[in-house]
Amino acid sequence: MTSIFRVAFAAASLLALASPSAQAQDFPNRPIRIIAGPGPDIIARLFAPKFTEALGQPIVVEQRPGAGGIIATQAVVSSPPDGYTVLMPTASWPVGTALGTMPFDLSKDLAPFALAATAPFVLVVNPGLEAKNLRELIALAKANPGKLNYASSGQGTTPHLAGELFKAMAGVDIVHVPYRDANAAIMAVVSGSVQLMFSVASVAKAQVAAGKVRSLAVTTLAPTPVVPDTPTLNETGLPGYEARAWNGFALPLGTPAPILAKLNDAVRRGLDDPALRERLLQTGYDAAPPMTPEEFLRFIGDDTRKWVKLVKDASIAAK
Repeated sequence: MTSIFRVAFAAASLLALASPSAQAQDFPNRPIRIIAGPGPDIIARLFAPKFTEALGQPIVVEQRPGAGGIIATQAVVSSPPDGYTVLMPTASWPVGTALGTMPFDLSKDLAPFALAATAPFVLVVNPGLEAKNLRELIALAKANPGKLNYASSGQGTTPHLAGELFKAMAGVDIVHVPYRDANAAIMAVVSGSVQLMFSVASVAKAQVAAGKVRSLAVTTLAPTPVVPDTPTLNETGLPGYEARAWNGFALPLGTPAPILAKLNDAVRRGLDDPALRERLLQTGYDAAPPMTPEEFLRFIGDDTRKWVKLVKDASIAAK
C-alpha cells in the first residue's frame, strides 16, 4: 500500500506541476474580461478587437470606477491567475502608491504584461498672462512668489504631481488649486481664475485651438504628434522634465508566463497596426513602444520611484 501511495502521490505532483503549462496551452477557450477604472475605458476598447483577433475569443470591457482604482484592482487581484481577468492600470497607480492611497503595489501584487499607450500633459496658461514661453513663465513665477495659481483635476492626481514636479525643478512657488475634474480645471484657466495648469492633451487641444488658452510646452521628453508644433519642457528650460499619463495591462499575480506572453503578443499586434495607432493619436495618446512584461515592470518601478521621491521631498499630502 505504501508503494502504491507513493506512486499515486508522485503522479499527482507531476500533474500539479504540469497544470500551468497545460492551462496555458488551452488558453484562451472562453471570453476575457478587461476591467478599467477609474478614468475612461477608451484604451481597453480600442485594443479589445486586437485581443480578439490574436486570441480568437470575445473581449468584455467592464468599467469599475471608484476609490481611485482600488475597486478595479481588487476585482483582478482576487480573480484566479488564469488570464481571463485583466486589469487596465494607469499612471494613477504609481501616484497612488507614492501618496499611500493605493493599498496594492502594481509591481508586487499583480503581473503587468504590456504598456499600451502614453499621453502627454500640456502646460497651458490664460491668454492674458504675459509669459509667452516656458522661460518667461519661470521668470514671472520667480518674480512673484506665491501669486500664480495652477489648476488640476484634483488633489493627488497625476496632473497635480506634474505641477509639483514643475515647482521643484524650476524652483518656483506657485499655488495648487484642485478642481473636481479636468474640464472644470481648464475652464478655470479660461476664465482667469487661475493662471495655468498641466492639462491632459485631449482636454487642452480644443481650448488651445479656440484661442481660449495658450500652450507653452508638453511634458514628454521629446516632441509628440499628439500636440504638434509644441516644444517640450525638457528642451526649453527644464532638462529632464517628464510627466505623462499611461495605460497598460496587468493580470493577477501567479498567472503562468506563457499566458502573459500570449496577451503581450496581442498588444504588440495592436501597436503594429497603423489604423490603431492613428485612433490612439486622435484620442490624445501616443502608441507605446512595445515592451516585454519585464520591461513594463521596470517602467512601472521607475515611475513609482520618481513620484515617491517627489512626494517625500515636497511633503505632498493626498488630501
